[in-house]
Amino acid sequence: QVQLVESGGGLVQAGGSLRLSCVASGSTFSRNGMAWYRRAPGNQRVYVGAISSGGDTRYVDSVKGRFTISRDNAKNTVYLQMNSLKPEDTAVYYCNSGDLYGSTWYPSASWGQGTQVTVSS
Repeated sequence: QVQLVESGGGLVQAGGSLRLSCVASGSTFSRNGMAWYRRAPGNQRVYVGAISSGGDTRYVDSVKGRFTISRDNAKNTVYLQMNSLKPEDTAVYYCNSGDLYGSTWYPSASWGQGTQVTVSS
């Protein structure tokens, strides 16, 4: 099972930016899709977006144009660049490995511990 470690969270003012990172263990990273999820206080964890092994990306409507997912296979790392942050983006952010086929994300059971993002108004 792939082990995932997120980092880069913090406190930022509305309109600001953060870049989250997720480092994956193992030698299969380049063949895996990777996704980001988030869990806001009192809510369930929800999908934010994903990147396929080939670099195709998909996002939920609420973050399109503001968030960008990228990957560096040489570093076994996936990134989530978050711009124009809003208070409603406040959540714990998790990465997940799996597969992206078309617009459908197929998650694996591999999750990181999460990193807290807090956006103040």
